[in-house]
Amino acid sequence: MAATLKDATAIVGIGQTPFARHLPESEKALACRAILAALADAGIAPSEVDAFASYTMEETDEVEVAKSIGAGDVTFFSKVGYGGGGSCATVAHLAAAVATGQATVGVAWRSRKRGSGPRPWTDTAVQLPTPGQWTRPFGLLRPADEIAMLARRYMHEYGATRDHLFNVAMACRNRANENPAAIMYDRPLTREMYMTSRMISEPLCLFDNCLETDGALACVIVSAERARDCRQRPVYVHSVAQGLPAQHHGMVNYWNDDPLTGPAWTAARHLWKHADFGPQDIDVAQIYDAFTPLILLSLEGYGFCARGEGAAYTEGGALETGGRLPINTGGGGLSEAYVHGFNLINEGVKQLRGSSTAQVPGAATCLVTAGEGVPTSALLLRA
Repeated sequence: MAATLKDATAIVGIGQTPFARHLPESEKALACRAILAALADAGIAPSEVDAFASYTMEETDEVEVAKSIGAGDVTFFSKVGYGGGGSCATVAHLAAAVATGQATVGVAWRSRKRGSGPRPWTDTAVQLPTPGQWTRPFGLLRPADEIAMLARRYMHEYGATRDHLFNVAMACRNRANENPAAIMYDRPLTREMYMTSRMISEPLCLFDNCLETDGALACVIVSAERARDCRQRPVYVHSVAQGLPAQHHGMVNYWNDDPLTGPAWTAARHLWKHADFGPQDIDVAQIYDAFTPLILLSLEGYGFCARGEGAAYTEGGALETGGRLPINTGGGGLSEAYVHGFNLINEGVKQLRGSSTAQVPGAATCLVTAGEGVPTSALLLRA
């Protein structure tokens, strides 16, 4: 299967709605807008769509989307769990379906009204099933609290500081300041602002946490053969992976043999095993950034540096444009929009098309990752 998937499919269309703290349209309307924009970008009629993939947390199902956009008969549909961990897997599932003949035109999407909608972490009573029953009663009520625990452990073991977390936040904000579609487009960040901002869950301050956003994104996947005839330059799906490690607990990964080795390590082994290139060959990366410490863990998990070196890796502008690994060139979840990581997929496509607002010159390879700390997924894209 892995050999069949390598470069067998391509992303040929991307679409998105505006991002904002509050948008008046429903999640269904936003989803359809993004999907239709992606199909228009590819030059493919909605009636040709025969496959869908999204998240289990998606409120709008494929039945409603198919009817609303005017899709044809649908022969494949899939949903991926674990929130932001599922973003890249939606593309992976469609790539497998197209490569094996189950479908011909696949659409992956994510639509959220997190900015204007209810906060899911306020009703703690419904969060008590395992492993929440062991953590919620002691104050770990939100993802920020859970990741803060891992961040403090990482700081203790490896000497990481808040300056290293600032390097991540700053790199994402600098790229958002170049992206007119980003929520933080006109809001620069300084070290003083970062260091004096309020704590959300120590050691994570305001700027270590992703945005709360309304918006939707989508992309279109077809075979490599068909991609050559589409409107846009194809971006090939070179390798895909999901990762659910042994002993995993999801967000509260405290009870296994090594809490700081998470799902990224499992996904990475499979991803690189079936690729023709390695971490040293990646021109640009879109790394899931719901919280700044996840970048440090992912840099190690995906092999850009050794265990414990993720913090030091961020020094000297390494994550900035012109650095050794430019990341999250649209601003990411920290500064563009937080839509469960789907904007990272679309930004990876823009980089390999040469159309990003923070274009890395000559970018030909891109790693896209989903949420670290939960069962995850990843993509290697190439031009």
